[in-house]
Amino acid sequence: MMMMIKVMCFSILLIICILSNVNIVVVESKCIEYNTSSTIVPGKLNVHLVPHTHDDVGWLKTVDQYYVGSNNTIQGACVQNVLDSLVPALLADHNRKFIYVEQAFFQRWWREQREKTKNIIRRFITTGQLELINGGMCMHDEAATHYIDMIDQTTLGHRFIKQEFNVTPRIGWQIDPFGHSAVQAYLLSAEVGFDSLYFSRIDYQDRAKRINEKSLEVVWRASNSLGSSAQIFTGVFPKNYEPPNNYYYEVNDDSDSPIVQDDMNLFDYNVPQRVNDFVATAISQANITRTNHIMWTMGTDFKYQYAESWFRQMDKFIHYVNQDGRVNALYSTPSIYTDAKYAANEAWPLKTDDFFPYADDVNAYWTGYFTSRPALKGYVRAISGYYLAARQLEFFRGRSKAGPNTESLADALALAQHHDAVTGTEKQHVAYDYAERLAIGYTEAEKVVATSLGCIAESSSKTGCGSQVSQFQQCPLLNISYCPASEIDLSNGKSLVVVAYNSLGWKRNDIIRIPVINKNIIVKDSEGKVIESQLLPFLDASLSVRNFYSAAYLGKLSTVNPKYWLAFSATLPPLGFMTYTISGSKRTATFSEKQTFDKSNQNQNTIIEVGPGNLKLVYSRNEGKLKQYINHKSSVKESVEQSYAYYSGYAGTTKDPQASGAYIFRPNGTYPIKSEAKEPLTVIRGPLLDEVHQRINDWIYQITRVYKGKDHVEFEFVVGPIPINDGIGKEVVTKITTTMNNNKTFYTDSSGRDFIERIRDYRKDWKLEVHQPIAGNYYPINLGIYMKDNNTEVSVLVDRSSGGSSIIDGQLELMVHRRLLVDDGRGVAEALNETVCVSQKCAGLTIVGKQYLKIDPLGEGAKWRRSFGQEIYSPFLLAFTEQDGASWTSSHVSTFTGMDPSYVLPDNVAVITLQELENGEILLRLAHLYEVGEDKDLSVTTSVELKKMFPQKQIRKVRETSLSANQERAAMERKRLVWKVEEESSTSSERKVVKGGTVDPVTLVVQLAPMEIRTFLVELND
Repeated sequence: MMMMIKVMCFSILLIICILSNVNIVVVESKCIEYNTSSTIVPGKLNVHLVPHTHDDVGWLKTVDQYYVGSNNTIQGACVQNVLDSLVPALLADHNRKFIYVEQAFFQRWWREQREKTKNIIRRFITTGQLELINGGMCMHDEAATHYIDMIDQTTLGHRFIKQEFNVTPRIGWQIDPFGHSAVQAYLLSAEVGFDSLYFSRIDYQDRAKRINEKSLEVVWRASNSLGSSAQIFTGVFPKNYEPPNNYYYEVNDDSDSPIVQDDMNLFDYNVPQRVNDFVATAISQANITRTNHIMWTMGTDFKYQYAESWFRQMDKFIHYVNQDGRVNALYSTPSIYTDAKYAANEAWPLKTDDFFPYADDVNAYWTGYFTSRPALKGYVRAISGYYLAARQLEFFRGRSKAGPNTESLADALALAQHHDAVTGTEKQHVAYDYAERLAIGYTEAEKVVATSLGCIAESSSKTGCGSQVSQFQQCPLLNISYCPASEIDLSNGKSLVVVAYNSLGWKRNDIIRIPVINKNIIVKDSEGKVIESQLLPFLDASLSVRNFYSAAYLGKLSTVNPKYWLAFSATLPPLGFMTYTISGSKRTATFSEKQTFDKSNQNQNTIIEVGPGNLKLVYSRNEGKLKQYINHKSSVKESVEQSYAYYSGYAGTTKDPQASGAYIFRPNGTYPIKSEAKEPLTVIRGPLLDEVHQRINDWIYQITRVYKGKDHVEFEFVVGPIPINDGIGKEVVTKITTTMNNNKTFYTDSSGRDFIERIRDYRKDWKLEVHQPIAGNYYPINLGIYMKDNNTEVSVLVDRSSGGSSIIDGQLELMVHRRLLVDDGRGVAEALNETVCVSQKCAGLTIVGKQYLKIDPLGEGAKWRRSFGQEIYSPFLLAFTEQDGASWTSSHVSTFTGMDPSYVLPDNVAVITLQELENGEILLRLAHLYEVGEDKDLSVTTSVELKKMFPQKQIRKVRETSLSANQERAAMERKRLVWKVEEESSTSSERKVVKGGTVDPVTLVVQLAPMEIRTFLVELND
C-alpha cells in the first residue's frame, strides 16, 4: 500500500518586540509531513480512533431544523454542514476515516448532491474511508419501540444502502438509547447480519463492576430460544460515546482541550506533553479492556460541522504518538476494531437478558420515559398497526407508481422510532412535529386503503379500479369517540356500509363499536342476514372528551352529537374483509339495560355481578370496587382489585437537585386515589357486552368491559387533565391487586417479543444497591406484564408503551400518565407538562387508553398473551361508505381473503410484513410468536404453505434474506463471526437450537421454530 503523508506547511512569523517598536521577520515556509498511514501493529497497544457524529433526527429541534441548521438559538447544529465538510476532509487524506449512522439525514443530503459528489462518496464507501453503520433511518429507541417498527425502520435504511452502494452494514451502533433490549441484540443485530454491537448507556453500578472485571466487552446471548445462533459481540464504552477528556476539537465550541501545537518557533509548543497525555489515557483504558485494542469515539452530538478541525488534530496525534512508539494510533472504524477483537481469539464473558433499567446516578433511574407523552406513544402504536394493514391492501390492489402510496407514512413512522421521539424526551414543538408527520403520512396511506378496498370491492363490477365509484371514509379519531362516517341519519332510507379488514393470518371474531345517531337500526352481514347487535348509551364522559379533542385536532366544533354506541359481532377471514350493512328499521336495536347503584341505598344487593358469558366480575356496591374475577370455563376464581394511585414527582432541592422529569422517574411519595365521586356505579348490560362506568374523581373516568365469548377484561381509562394547582407534578398508575404470592418475580416483554424474568431489587449481573425501590424496579412494557404463583397467572396487556412493575407481591402496576413541573436535567430543558388548547382555553393533556386483564391456570396464559397481543397491535381496520337503493352485495365483492379460502395460518405464526416493493418484489416476513417452552402446544416448529398464501399468483422465485432484506440469508450465515465464550467449556452442552429448514422450491413450505422470524423476497407471476 502506498504510504500517505499528510503535509502541513506554514510560514513562521518571528515577532520581536523592542519597547514600542514591533519588527516582524518572515522566515521561509516550513513543511511538516504527517504520517497517518498506520495500521494495526501486533504486540502493541492499538488505539483505534473512530471519527463519528451523533445526529438526533429530532430532539431540541425538529429533524428539518437540525438538517438545515435553523433555530440555532436552541442549539447550534447543522447536519448539512457536517456532511458537506466531510467531503474535502476525507479527500485531503485517504487514510482518514469516518462513520455515519442516521439514514434519514444521509439520504436527504444524498438526493441534493451532484453526480460528481456522489461518485466521490461511492469511492469513499468502496475504499472504507466512509462507513455507513447501524444503517437505519434513525438510531431507534429500545424501550418504547415495538419490534415490528424497529425492523421496518432498519429495513428502510438497509435497502437504500444496498441499492445505492451494494453494501450491507456490519455494525450495530446504538450509542445513545437509554438502556438496551434483548430484541436489539439477537434480532436487530445478529439477525440483520451485524458482527458486533456498540453502545454506552448501562447502569452506573453495572458499569463499575464491568470496569473492575474487564467485562465491558461481552458476547450477548439474548434469546433463550435462538441461543448461540443469534448471539452478538457487544462493546460497552468505558464512559460515554464522546472522546476521552481533553480530545475534543469542534470548531467554535467552548472546549479547553489543548491542540497539538507542533511549531517549535511559536509559543505553547506541547508535542511531548500531548503525546504523554495520549499514551497515559490509552494505557488507562487498556487496563480495563481485554486484548491490545481499544477504541476512542472521536465525536459526539452534531460535531464535524467543520470536519478539518478534528482531522487536523488526529493527524498530528497519529504522527507523533507513532513516532514516540509506546502505543500505536490509527484511523479506524468499528468494523476494523471488531475484526481485530475477533482475530485475538479471546474467550469473552457471556451476557444474557438485557440492560434495563438504566440509571446514571444514585437517584437517577431513566424509567420515566417508558411512559412519557402517552398520547404520542399511543398514536405511534396505532399508526404502526395501520401501516402493516395498509401495506397488505396496497399489495392486494397492486402498488401504484403514480397514485398515493405508503412511503410517506413509512418515513414518518421510521422517524418516530428515534430515541428522542416515541420516548417522549423531546421538546414540545418537536413532539408536535413528529405527530404532524405521522398525520400527513396517515392521510396518504388512508387514500391507499380506501382505493384498495374500493378496487377489491368493485372487482366484480364493470367499473373496476379504473373508475372507482365507492368512496370509503375512515375514522382515525374513533379513540375519542369521533367518527362522522358512522354518524349519518339512516332514517331516510340510506344504509351505512362497513367494511372491516383483518390484517392477521387467522380467522378472527371481535366486537365492532361505532357511534350512531339512530336507534331504529339493524345490522346485516355480507349474506344479508340480520345479526345480533346492541345499543349502548353515549354518556357525558365520552362526549366531553370527544368535543374538546375533535375541536383541538380539527380546528372546528362537531355539529353532530351521537346518542348511542352500536356494537355488533364481526367474524373476518384471514388477511381479508367482511362487509356489514347498517340500515334503518321499524324495530329498535337491542337496547342495553342501564342500572345505577348508589352506595347509600341499603335496599340494593351488596354484590354486583357483571358479564354476559363465562367470565364474571364481582363488584362491591358499598365500596364501588372490583372484588372478584370468576371464569366458569377455566374454573379460575380469584380475588382481585383494580385501583389508581399517583406518585408525586420529586422536584429537586439545592442539595439534591435530581428531579423527576421526561427521562427520570423519581417518586416522592405514593398517594392512593380514592373514589371521591358522588355519582353512583353505572352498569350497562346487553347480549354482547356489559360495561361498568366509574367516575373515580374529577379527572379519572373508567369503563370496564366484559364481552360475551371473551375471557378477558377490558379497562378503558380517561385520565386527565392531571391537576397541578397544588404545585406538585404527578405520575399516575393503575394497580391490579390479588392474593397471589409471586415471590418478587414478574415478567415483562422485550420490545413486544420475548418475556424476561424480573426479580424485585435484584440484578443477575451484579449485587444491586437499592436506592430507589420503586423507580429502580420499573421496566418497559410494549406487550404486557404478568406474574404467577403455583396455581395461577395474572396477565395485563397494554395498547402502547408503558412503564410497569410488581412493587409488592400479588400486585402489578402500570403507569398511564405523567405531568411534571420541573425539568430533570438531561438536556431537554423543559418540564413534561403537556397542554392542549381550544379557542384560547388550555388544559392539561387527557389520555384515553386501554389495558386488558386475564387470569389463567398456571401454564395457560401464553396463548392469550400471544394471540390477543396480536389483536391489540392489529385491530380491525374499518372503512365506511353510504349506500342508496340497491343492495351493496349485489354489485360488490362483500367478502374477501388474500389467502386460499380454505387456509389459515397456524395459531403460532403471524405475518408481520406483506409489502410490494418498488421493483415489484414482495417482501414477506413470518414470525413464530412463541418462545421455547412457553406453551405446551404452540412452542413447537410449525409450517406455512406459501402457495396458499398467494393463491391467485404463480410464485416464480423465493429468496430468503436477512431480517432487513438486504442480503441472502445463506451468505449472511457464511460470513457470521463465531465468538468464543469463556463460561462454556469444551464439554458444556448448550441446548440444541432448532431452526426451520431450507425452503423447498417445489413445495414452497416454510418451517418456523420458536421465536424465529424468516424474511423472504418473493417474485410472482399473475
